[in-house]
Amino acid sequence: MSVDIMVIGAHPDDVEIGMGGTIAAFTKAEKKVVLVDLSDGEPTPFGTHAIRMEEAANAANILGVDKRITLDMVNREIMDTVENRKKLASVMREFKPEILFIPYWDDGHPDHVEAAKLCSAARFYSKFVKSDMPFEPHFPKKIYHYLTLHTRLQVTPSFIYNISHTIDTKVEALNSYKSQFIKNKKTSSAFESVRTENAYWGKQIRKGYGEPFVCKENIEISSPDTLLDA
Repeated sequence: MSVDIMVIGAHPDDVEIGMGGTIAAFTKAEKKVVLVDLSDGEPTPFGTHAIRMEEAANAANILGVDKRITLDMVNREIMDTVENRKKLASVMREFKPEILFIPYWDDGHPDHVEAAKLCSAARFYSKFVKSDMPFEPHFPKKIYHYLTLHTRLQVTPSFIYNISHTIDTKVEALNSYKSQFIKNKKTSSAFESVRTENAYWGKQIRKGYGEPFVCKENIEISSPDTLLDA
């Protein structure tokens, strides 16, 4: 099976917070997207494994994603190990994404920091031949980092995706995580915070809402239409 895009998060709701609007835009454009959560995100004050899985499935459905995978890494203990590299690389080899979206590499949450390292390493492992990993070798051609930060960093994006037409879908998907953002009063301001932050990034491109992305590599522009749309 081959997909256009694989989006990887440390926990359920990470990908929605960081780039839910962009995911919705991809699926509306009929791009094949698979979501991968490295852990189930538990334990949390009001969640269980079953609750988190139902919430994650509902959010994926709202975003128009057909396939979501939850790996068995342990929340709060996600590490860039050889075992985990092979585990994630096997998923990459199975679905053969053209590009990867992964967490930003600098953050206050150790799981996000390790997830960024793990995803980059797994991308390299995915191309190994003569390996004990299943499926044929595959090397995603580009990595983009989305922001879902616990530390308020000053980040300069490589580009900002206009999500003015999908911001409501993003917020609706986040509403699926009732155990995290509705029952837990400490995080109930998340929806307002997401809109405010995405409005800030939208202003940078003179649009209503935007989501920022960072790429460590140079980005090729080979179509006049792409450049004129920027």
